Amino acid sequence: QVQLVESGGGLVQTGGSLRLSCAASGRTLSSYSMGWFRQAPGKEREFVAAVSWSGVTTDYAESLKGRFTISRDNAKNMVYLQMNSLKPEDTAVYYCAADPRRLRIGTRSGDYTYWGQGTQVTVSS
Repeated sequence: QVQLVESGGGLVQTGGSLRLSCAASGRTLSSYSMGWFRQAPGKEREFVAAVSWSGVTTDYAESLKGRFTISRDNAKNMVYLQMNSLKPEDTAVYYCAADPRRLRIGTRSGDYTYWGQGTQVTVSS
């Protein structure tokens, strides 16, 4: 199995940028498709972005396309989420997740087996 630890969250003003990182340990990251999800207070966890094991294929929540970019570096066992033009509605806890079905990328929480503890992102207006 794999252990995931997110970092890079924090407080940023509207229009700012943040880069979230997800460090994996245990099994090699190339064994997994990876995803980012977020959960705002009082709301359900929602899909943000996903990337295939090779990094070739990506998918994004429709509302986030053009602002968020997911990437991975299997040699470093890292996954990243670059977030630009941040808005107050992006405020949430962001989670990194791993899916052992490495040939597919999922958009549902249930598609993912392993989760990190989350990192808080707060966008001030």
